[in-house]
Amino acid sequence: MQLDDRKLKILQAIIRNYLETGEPVGSRTISKYTDLNLSSATIRNEMADLEELGYILQPHTSAGRIPSDKGYRLYVDHMMEDKVREVEELREMVLEKEEKVDQMLKQVAKVLAVNTNYATMISAPQYRGNKLKFIQLSAVDEHQILAVIVVEGNVIKNHMIYVEEALNQETLLKLNILLNTHLNGLSLEEISLGMIAAMKQQAGIHSDIIGDVIDAVADAIRADEDLEIYTSGTTNIFKYPELSDKQRAEELITTFEEKQLLTELVNDTLSEESKQGIQIYIGDETPIQTMKDCSVVTATYELGSGMKGTIGIIGPKRMDYDRVVGTLKTIKEQLDRMYNDKLIEKKPDA
Repeated sequence: MQLDDRKLKILQAIIRNYLETGEPVGSRTISKYTDLNLSSATIRNEMADLEELGYILQPHTSAGRIPSDKGYRLYVDHMMEDKVREVEELREMVLEKEEKVDQMLKQVAKVLAVNTNYATMISAPQYRGNKLKFIQLSAVDEHQILAVIVVEGNVIKNHMIYVEEALNQETLLKLNILLNTHLNGLSLEEISLGMIAAMKQQAGIHSDIIGDVIDAVADAIRADEDLEIYTSGTTNIFKYPELSDKQRAEELITTFEEKQLLTELVNDTLSEESKQGIQIYIGDETPIQTMKDCSVVTATYELGSGMKGTIGIIGPKRMDYDRVVGTLKTIKEQLDRMYNDKLIEKKPDA
């Protein structure tokens, strides 16, 4: 028999309350716990039906009810279906959004290179100051658990955890509730050692799993190490005699191709509030050694929900600073406007 919405909500309330308190749950507690606006008498009747159907048990004659294995199974199946569906919807949305952003940023780099006659770069947006949205643990096989971690901006990270013994669904459910109850809505800085110790204590023999998940959460919240940077106009360097010396040109081209130094520049720009906005580096002021004969102008853009990236224009010291700064301001403003949690189907004008 499939439960109607009212019975299902009452069963879910009983299970959640029992998992939190470990005490049998009565009708008065459920009347405060649900949004059904039902009387205690009506809830008692529904609980009697749930008991008859085998979803809950009454351990003592005068006590409240506790979930049966059948009740746990229904709860776990519903919870997993909802979480899997939510994660899949998020994943599809993020993939679609990322594809559009990639195309847009590549176009921005090309437009800047054409309009300025300098080399250009733009980094994909990174998430700064993220908070955890939720965690989902699910069994892959007897020795592997998949931890799906979703942080602000709907960034999804998957992490495999090895376990010596298989965990049943009820254990996974309790770990999911433990993790989400303590960690949802927190930033990395707000997750204290005391909190982790308390969670490990509650997890008992599964404390190692809590430790693995915390490590995975930390990795998910931190900025991506594999930062995507799009470049264009590298050959424009050869248009300027002071940069077209073979050794200098090769060093600059290598910098653009390997991108490691560009990544360091981006991370340096985004990590300090004072360096966000528009910055001009001339000669020795430039943080990249291979660009000491250049000027580098950077601007930080924001695509909403804490997503920030860096635009850079690299040229000779005699670059047209007024034009470069004006162009960067225009592009930055267009990018800043383009995201209000949703990508607007529009590319920036040159």
